[in-house]
Amino acid sequence: MRRLFPAIIVPLLFSISLLSAVEERAAEIIPAKVYVIPLREDVDRYLGVFLGRSLETAERAGAELIIIEIDTFGGRVDTALEIASKIGSVSWARTVAYVPSDSGGRGVSWSAGALMAFSNSELWMAPGTSMGAAAPVYQTSEGMQVAEEKTVSAVRGQMAALAEKNGYPIGVALAMVDVDVVLKVVTIDGLESLATATDIEEMERKGIDFEIGRTVSDSGKLLTLTAGEMERYGVSSGTVATRDELISTFGFTPEDTVVLEKSRADSIITLLTSGAMTSLLLIAGLVALYLEITSPGFGVPGTIALICFAVVFGASGLMGNLGPVEILMFLIGVVLLLLEIFVIPGFGIAGIAGIALILGSLVFSLQDFYWPEFDWQWTIVRRNISIVGIGLFGGIVMIGVIMAALPRAGIFDRLVLHGPGDPGYAGFSRRRKRKESAEDTPEKTDESAELPVSEGAVGLALTDLRPVGKIRLENRTVVAETDGEYYDKGTQVVVLRTDGVKVVVSAKEE
Repeated sequence: MRRLFPAIIVPLLFSISLLSAVEERAAEIIPAKVYVIPLREDVDRYLGVFLGRSLETAERAGAELIIIEIDTFGGRVDTALEIASKIGSVSWARTVAYVPSDSGGRGVSWSAGALMAFSNSELWMAPGTSMGAAAPVYQTSEGMQVAEEKTVSAVRGQMAALAEKNGYPIGVALAMVDVDVVLKVVTIDGLESLATATDIEEMERKGIDFEIGRTVSDSGKLLTLTAGEMERYGVSSGTVATRDELISTFGFTPEDTVVLEKSRADSIITLLTSGAMTSLLLIAGLVALYLEITSPGFGVPGTIALICFAVVFGASGLMGNLGPVEILMFLIGVVLLLLEIFVIPGFGIAGIAGIALILGSLVFSLQDFYWPEFDWQWTIVRRNISIVGIGLFGGIVMIGVIMAALPRAGIFDRLVLHGPGDPGYAGFSRRRKRKESAEDTPEKTDESAELPVSEGAVGLALTDLRPVGKIRLENRTVVAETDGEYYDKGTQVVVLRTDGVKVVVSAKEE
């Protein structure tokens, strides 16, 4: 228990400190009437978490106006839908989307950015910015491809629902998603707007007097509008050059405003949840787990493995993707794997099932669904499988390198049995002799200095042989192993053969 205590407490304290660091900024509530939340980057997994926490902070601060600054080329469809849902659920304040134009931005709200913008009750843009091209796409070997109709239909319906809810032209929202939607300019009482063929037929049926102008978005093209066009056709509420100008439009001042930025903890979590870092953590965890299994007791490698897996699952928990199913799968997988290693002879169904459950739990912890329904969800599944697969493959390669280098690496000498002809034998023997001299131990415990031992020699198992352990042989303590059989401590064993630096034994027949 004394050995297990630090192994459990250290990862626990590490996870708690990580969570505390992430919540540190959220705990700083500054009362203000206006809160600005910048979403000025590609839409990734953590952006939705940052927005949700920022909205909670603004609500507790008593904000009356929420300005969502959107400057992005797009990104993950699932995160964009999540962000749109969170913004749409805000009923305690006025939500305004603003596409800024400054030296530090790109001045666009494309793809997923358009979906997030339409979820706000108002939309403002800076001169020189643009919005549109919101069709869901995914990466293939041939380049970017538009998603299948099922996915396009889902995003198209969501865009139309947001436009209907917040008073934007539904035809514009549809044309940004669907290449088959045609938009024409119609003029009614001197005011220009955009209408689909269905809208034009409806106006004709009602007897509305209008004029049809040029085609803005033809079949086969996605709609993208500039800031000026958005205002001219009644999509945006107006065009303002700066954030301060926008704030003053609503009757507030910069002194009434708090701008929420990503903290250092947010940056750390963004790094930890990236695909590259997740793969590296899995590699480190697998290598540390291997070193722990191949060494006696529980020590530093086991603690490192626990920390790595705790960080992977802890980061997934912060993303809202970790549930009881993933945790249960991981724990059952670990138990099955341990049973296969230490209890069940050989390697079979339990070990394979344990590995499958562990890998499955890792994949599920990186996403918020179990079975994909849309193209973009399949893309996420493939990405997550790649992340876990790279971690597994990298871990196996590193373990192979360590196994190959073990006899020559002094730091691992205690894990390997050396013979007189091995390169690491001399240093190992000197260390053992210094230890024996310091402890003044009368009993000889050198595990390899007098190898080879004679075949047929009889010894006594000092530890359980599962299948490796220690035996007492001719007043010496020798590391030995079996051919796969497991023997309990106290079993009389006989030496079958010596294979290089290994002593292979079996139970002595009565």
